[in-house]
Amino acid sequence: MPLPPPHRPFGIKALNRVGGGFRRLGWTWPSLDQQDLLDEAVRRAGSNDFGGDGFLEGMVELLDSIDREADLSTLGRVSCRETLLQYLENRLRLIEYRTQHPEVADEVIARPLILVGLPRTGTTILFNLLAQDLGNRAPLSWEVHWPVPPPETRSYETDSRIQDAEKLFANLDRVVPTLPAIHEFGAQLPQECVPINAHSFLSMQFHVTFHVPSYQSWLDQQSMLPAYRFHKMFLQHLQSKHKKDRWVLKSPAHLPSIDVLLKVFPDARIIHTHRDPADVLPSISSLCYALRGMNSDSVDPERIGRNMLDLWTLYLRRAVEARRRHRDKPEQFFDAYFEDTLDDSVGQLRRAYEHFGLDFDDETRDRMSAFLAANPRASRGVHRYVREDFGLELGEIHERLS
Repeated sequence: MPLPPPHRPFGIKALNRVGGGFRRLGWTWPSLDQQDLLDEAVRRAGSNDFGGDGFLEGMVELLDSIDREADLSTLGRVSCRETLLQYLENRLRLIEYRTQHPEVADEVIARPLILVGLPRTGTTILFNLLAQDLGNRAPLSWEVHWPVPPPETRSYETDSRIQDAEKLFANLDRVVPTLPAIHEFGAQLPQECVPINAHSFLSMQFHVTFHVPSYQSWLDQQSMLPAYRFHKMFLQHLQSKHKKDRWVLKSPAHLPSIDVLLKVFPDARIIHTHRDPADVLPSISSLCYALRGMNSDSVDPERIGRNMLDLWTLYLRRAVEARRRHRDKPEQFFDAYFEDTLDDSVGQLRRAYEHFGLDFDDETRDRMSAFLAANPRASRGVHRYVREDFGLELGEIHERLS
């Protein structure tokens, strides 16, 4: 049975129809012109210092790919414009704040714990559990979305940006009601690193959200060093008024960039998650189908399956090569297998702490166990998908990712 078309509330259907009619008449709204986006971001931020122009090449590549390949609906164009403006405005505000507070550059990012692995390999549950350790500092969604001014310890649980983010994610769930069962988003949930790197226009986030294969091909040939340097600056900013013992970070997009990750964070401790790719690829394809379906009325699930197979084959090969290059650093890597995570997530992290020489006390164990009890698996619904929905064949997956 073919996949149902992406969900469309009546108001969204009407908006897309009206916008489509205007596009056929030659009027494209809203604008995704580069200069218009830059000018509008400057107007919103009240500053024109982007911290250099290194991000512009990626922005040009992305906008060109969107224009030629993404086939965005009106809602998709609105969403894309606001997302890009948010990244640009954040860059401007971060640079302005750093100029006014140069001491932020002295903040030390020491021995972060970083989850790396294919999507759908247990990284999210491990990330949420690591955030229960009172000594760990995970970037939360609200502060990643609106980082300026930096969050402060005294108001970290009551900052007004939390409510704004809750409204944002509630709207996302209404537009894509299948999303909570696939991947939970929330204002006070840990946020992975992909949107932080997107501020440099060097992020696979764009290919998951939009059909932009040309941009992704360009991205795969780029050094990620500028993105990770900005990432470090972002973390320095966030911890400048709310600091803990260590950062805990997570992103499947770190897989092809382990070398760069260790260049920018040389003392990082990496938890590398593993699962059979044949189980991973249809799951990440389903997430991509939901996200792209929010932004376009022409979403091809088999094309998505091919995109994801190509992308993660490349990324996993690069990760394997990097692990071989860093085989002399066994103390910095801990391998976590999906079956072990499912069987005993807390025990998995206890073993990781022991490997890295960290104290795993009773309070941390109890807090992690309480989180699991309050958030049972599939409590947000069942994520249903089959490999055939996305044209994925078991034999090909295993052959390419052997």
